[in-house]
Amino acid sequence: MMRAKVLVLSALGLSVLGLPLAGCGSSEEVAQESKAPSGPKLVLQTSDTADWQDVSAEIATVDQAQVLARIPGILTSLSVHEGDMVRKGQTIGRIVDSQLGPQAAAAQAQMVQAQSELKRVKYLHDNGVYADARLEQAQAAASASRAQYAAATAVAGQGAVVAPATGRVLRADVPAGAPVAPGMAIAVITAGPTIVRLEMPESLGDKVHPGSLVKASGIGSGDATGRIIKVYPSVTAGQVTADVDMPGIDNKLIGRRVAAKVETGSRKALLVPKSYVTDRYGIDYVTLAGKDGTATQVPVQTAPSSEPGKVEILSGVSAGDTLIGTNGAAGGAANGAAGQ
Repeated sequence: MMRAKVLVLSALGLSVLGLPLAGCGSSEEVAQESKAPSGPKLVLQTSDTADWQDVSAEIATVDQAQVLARIPGILTSLSVHEGDMVRKGQTIGRIVDSQLGPQAAAAQAQMVQAQSELKRVKYLHDNGVYADARLEQAQAAASASRAQYAAATAVAGQGAVVAPATGRVLRADVPAGAPVAPGMAIAVITAGPTIVRLEMPESLGDKVHPGSLVKASGIGSGDATGRIIKVYPSVTAGQVTADVDMPGIDNKLIGRRVAAKVETGSRKALLVPKSYVTDRYGIDYVTLAGKDGTATQVPVQTAPSSEPGKVEILSGVSAGDTLIGTNGAAGGAANGAAGQ
């Protein structure tokens, strides 16, 4: 009998001890489930956004003018260096041909002799010695000698190396004292305004056009935005070239490569204000509202968006889901709803 009482008391003791524990566990569960989500809500919807493609780009000018040698000879002087500014018509060097001097001197001597002969024939013609035909012959010879001398002088004058356009000297790699031939490039000068020149895969040829938006980094004081002004109608080595008018370009280094991306159309995307996304240990999370009123932290993959203040969600949630933001996200939610 005593043993039975002990067993009953033991059982009662176990049940009594279990009551507080069970009560604590149930109270925590009720608190978790009844915790109401706070903050503004945003129903995800797809919207149109610009589709961007990374492309190769460099700082360039609309044209480049070559300074060519017009006569053969020795480049006796070159007064400019890479980076110097020149104006159109400025003499920047001189070419001397050792044969031009004697040729010009001979032409001058022939001209003087022809003029003297014409003077003598005219005197005799006026005194009835020579006929009109002899005078005309002397006049023709004098005229030919003058033309020959003028031609020799003009060729000698072509030894001056003149800048064909106003701009900056890009290359001047022929040293003074070097022999040159007609048509040889002595220097290269920029011509026209500074632009950003894109080199794109030919698959983008039908997706870009004059007016397409372009963004580039590392130009001037930071990022810059411009629009395509010309797409060249040819494909070279699988590449299409386009010129971009972009204000604020630093043109100190023509030919410098820069990072750029071009707008190639639009696509559907999930865009949300940045305030709806939190970062913990390098992973982005959003708060997802459940149908039963609970809130769940969901990891998502995000990407930068062209719209200021927003990010694109690539995975983790889908259209129709409801996100919960912090109290500071109220303004972003309003803006996001208005944009959609």
